[in-house]
Amino acid sequence: MWWFGDFLFDFLTIWVIIDPITVLPIFIAVTADCDKATRRRIAGFTALIALAVLIFFIAAGQIIIIAMGISLHAFEIAGGLILLLFAIDLVIGVAGKPVATDGSGNATALQRAIYPLAIPSLAGPGAMLTVILRTDNSRISLLEQIHTEVAVALVLGITYLLLLSAGPITRAIGTGGVNVVKRVMGMVLAAYATTLILKGFAQWLNLPPV
Repeated sequence: MWWFGDFLFDFLTIWVIIDPITVLPIFIAVTADCDKATRRRIAGFTALIALAVLIFFIAAGQIIIIAMGISLHAFEIAGGLILLLFAIDLVIGVAGKPVATDGSGNATALQRAIYPLAIPSLAGPGAMLTVILRTDNSRISLLEQIHTEVAVALVLGITYLLLLSAGPITRAIGTGGVNVVKRVMGMVLAAYATTLILKGFAQWLNLPPV
């Protein structure tokens, strides 16, 4: 049963890095004006897109990182900047701002799922680098790499189920509650994004940790 311990370690690592619980209030804020069917589509798109991105980085991320000389610091700073822009929009953005759609709502669902839910909330720089390191061909066995792939799929499957619970939560807290959650999460995300940026610069410049 030694393999179970390895899988459990991979699962817990991926869970902590992806952190599905923190995505739930963001999902509530992003889908506040959506009906049940659209929220379900967005949840499905979010999990599938995040899975596709992380599987891509499992398969080709190491090659890209080595070829382009990209560092973890660059990932953290870039991810932090993107997340900060979204956080600012949550705090001071105009409620009910129109979103482009193809008439059926599919474009809107896909756009909201891609950004900011799948990227960078779930498949962020930390998650990307983690799956690359956990599938390093020079250090990690094939079985351990399979553990990582299964753990990613399992965590995102649980994330999908969590996002489906957003509907009852939204109905319970009402429009006013959603607006409060939106602003509060914007402030929290802005602080987190700033931490990512400062951490990336601190490690790059060999400064004390933030």
